Amino acid sequence: MGEQSPGEAKKPAKAVRKRAAAEAAEVTGGAAAAPKKGARTAKTAKTTKTAKGAEAAKKAAPKPPRDESRTALVRRARRINRELAEVYPYAHPELDFENPFQLLVATVLSAQTTDLRVNQTTPALFAKYPTPEDLAAANPEEVEEILRPCGFFRAKTRSVIGLSKALVEEFGGEVPGRLEDLVKLPGVGRKTAFVVLGNAFGRPGITVDTHFQRLVRRWKWTDETDPDKIEAAVGSLFPKSDWTDLSHHVIWHGRRICHARKPACGACPIAPLCPAYGEGETDPEKARKLLKYEKGGFPGQRLKPPQAYLDAGGKPAPPLGSGSA
Repeated sequence: MGEQSPGEAKKPAKAVRKRAAAEAAEVTGGAAAAPKKGARTAKTAKTTKTAKGAEAAKKAAPKPPRDESRTALVRRARRINRELAEVYPYAHPELDFENPFQLLVATVLSAQTTDLRVNQTTPALFAKYPTPEDLAAANPEEVEEILRPCGFFRAKTRSVIGLSKALVEEFGGEVPGRLEDLVKLPGVGRKTAFVVLGNAFGRPGITVDTHFQRLVRRWKWTDETDPDKIEAAVGSLFPKSDWTDLSHHVIWHGRRICHARKPACGACPIAPLCPAYGEGETDPEKARKLLKYEKGGFPGQRLKPPQAYLDAGGKPAPPLGSGSA
C-alpha cells in the first residue's frame, strides 16, 4: 500500500469513502456504483409485497383459536359442509357406472390412478365382461391388456377376477349390500366398500381417500393420519345421514380448488373458515387460474356424467385415445 499524504489524512472519513467508491466505478465502468439513496432493490420490493400479502391473508381469514371447543368445531365443520353443498349441489361419484358391479370394479381399479383414467378404460372392460360370471371366467392376459392404462394392471386384474369369482361362488353373482361382506372380497377395503354402499345402495358411509384425508387435516377436523381413525373422528362431527354427500363435497373441493401442492386459496368459498388459508395462492386472479374441471372450464372426470352436472356447465371427459390423459 502507498503512503497516505498529509492532505488525505485530514480529509473526513466520509469524503475518503466517497472518493474510493468513485474510483471503483471508473474501474468497472460504473457497474459497481452504489444505488441511489431511497431506491428499493427488487429483493426489498418482493419482501415487502410478500409481507403485505401475508398480512392481507391474516385479515381475510382469521384462524380459529387453538383451544377451539368441541361445540365450536362441530359448528364450523357443519358450516363448511353447508357452504360446499351450495358450491357443488351436483356433486356425485366421479366413476362411470350403471350398476353395483360396475361401481365395485371401477372403484378397485381407481387405486393409484385417476377416476378419469378408469372411466376411459372401463367401457372396453364392461363391453367384453358385463357380468361377474363373465369376468370370473375371463382370460387374465386379455383382461391385463385392457387394464394396462390404469397402471398396476396385473395386480388389478387379479383383484377384479378374484372378486368376480367370489361374487359368483358366495353371493350368487350379486354385489352384497353389507360392509362386512364387501370387505371380504379381493381388493376391497373400507374405502371401496363405502363408495359402493353409499352410491349403489344408498347406505351412508365416509369415503376417506387422499383428498379427504388432506382436507380434513387442513381444516383441523382431526389430527389423525390412519384412514379408519379419520373416518371415526370426522363421522362423529356429522349426522350419519350426511356422510355420503359430505364425502362428495370434500373430495370435489380437493380436486377442484384445495389442491395438494397449489391450493387456490384466493378462489376458495370457505376461506374464512379455513385454518390453513394462505398456504396457497391468495391473489384472486392468480387463484382462479389454478381451478380445475368445471370451475376452470375444463372437462370433468366422467364420460357420462349426470344431467345435473352438465346443466351446471360441467363438461364430459374425452374417451381413451382422444389425446387427453
